[in-house]
Amino acid sequence: MQIHRPTTLNHALDLMADSAPPPTPIAGGTDLLVSWHHRPKDDLALLDLSLLTELRAFRLTDEFLELGGLTTYWQVIESAEVSQAFPLLAQAARQVGAIQIQTRGTWAGNIANASPAADGVPVMMAYDAVVVLQSRDGTTEVPLDQYYTGYKQSVRRPEQLIRAIRIPRRQRAFEYFHKVGARSAQAIAKVGVAMVKDAHGWRVAANSVAPFVCRCPALEAALDAGQSFSSPAEIADILSADISPIDDLRSTAGYRERVLSRLIYFRLEEREKRKEKREK
Repeated sequence: MQIHRPTTLNHALDLMADSAPPPTPIAGGTDLLVSWHHRPKDDLALLDLSLLTELRAFRLTDEFLELGGLTTYWQVIESAEVSQAFPLLAQAARQVGAIQIQTRGTWAGNIANASPAADGVPVMMAYDAVVVLQSRDGTTEVPLDQYYTGYKQSVRRPEQLIRAIRIPRRQRAFEYFHKVGARSAQAIAKVGVAMVKDAHGWRVAANSVAPFVCRCPALEAALDAGQSFSSPAEIADILSADISPIDDLRSTAGYRERVLSRLIYFRLEEREKRKEKREK
């Protein structure tokens, strides 16, 4: 096993470009250690990014929030400004493992690991995040909802690093996040959903219901058209075009379909009741 520890971003990008094959970048290393004991290590080459302090900072402006490639969940939790501007980020961050994981795990690592059950990705996707990829040849920006191409697969090329995640700062009329797991924390999601409505329309992102965290365009179109629902079954019918859950050790496809549709239905119903109460 070989571990590279670059001290500058340019050094890291040179190592990614000049090595064959490029080393695997790690930030907090929390996902890597889960599979450490049964992972082959003889030919394993890692790129330890922990010394690149320039990637740890985040930036909040009037127009956007930019999370650095090494920004941790805990940094978001600790920032009152970020938590107020993007409350779903703070909610999701508190669902990621214990405090030890929250202080080491990174938002970029959550994206890069490409788990279908990733806790932070649905929220970032619903907030319309963009992934900033950088290599020695330049920078590319990819909308997060176009980042994944399959299970554990993405558009990121081997020589690219996730430099940052940029999230637009907008007025939102509605936002919601919920994770269902065996426990309230330190549990992998059986199903999860994040929903946001702003001037650009509805965005609904779900995890653990497809090979990767995904948007639900059929449901979004129905919501944008002003469609109302009289039961969770109506939402489930629409979601059948958006999701493809499976049976696994944590849950069944049927459970995931039912729970996701019920989470969405009852939250929308609550929203309508609040709206009617305000109008009286």
